Amino acid sequence: MTDDDFDPPAPKRTGPPEVAAVTLDGLRFEAVHWGRERGLGQNGGYIEAFDADSGRALWLLQVYRVTYHDDLEEDVQDVFIEELKAGPKGKLTVTDENGRRFVVDPATRSVASR
Repeated sequence: MTDDDFDPPAPKRTGPPEVAAVTLDGLRFEAVHWGRERGLGQNGGYIEAFDADSGRALWLLQVYRVTYHDDLEEDVQDVFIEELKAGPKGKLTVTDENGRRFVVDPATRSVASR
């Protein structure tokens, strides 16, 4: 057997995409990819708000749920945020890897699907 005959195992999945932070009305929003490391129930689907001036964390919000099935490996089921974008009227648009869009109203911390 030569090195040319060896097929390394395929990676399970690529890591989450780099997501640029968005600042709206004095708040900086960042995607939280590794929620389970922070004691949350899932990876992906969370945003965190920071005071734009001080950098102090203010609040964390679950934008969408990830449903995990026992018969599949968890890492292939993670659904990460792909884009944060400033929307109209001071709202934040969140797009996940599956192309779903959500609108977050920072004033009320409410989420609506688009």
